[in-house]
Amino acid sequence: MDTDISLSRAVSLLFYFYYLLIIIRIFLTWIPNIDWDQQPYRWTRSVTDPFLNIFRGIIPPIGGVLDISPILAIILLQILQGIIVGFLSGIGL
Repeated sequence: MDTDISLSRAVSLLFYFYYLLIIIRIFLTWIPNIDWDQQPYRWTRSVTDPFLNIFRGIIPPIGGVLDISPILAIILLQILQGIIVGFLSGIGL
């Protein structure tokens, strides 16, 4: 059994993990009584918010409530994943 993992596969898994963190962050915002200063919520926020804030600065929440920054973030991540993983696969990594 071959247990070696290629660099392109590892990078792809990192992107997938980050997608999941963003999706978890979205679902957590639907729970009104979360104390964002408690772990693991603080960690999740500290990992995802710097990236999401890029898009929040471009497009503010619609009506002050509906934040579409995660959608834009995931679209950009998918584009970057395609480029980076495609490049790494193309050079045999």
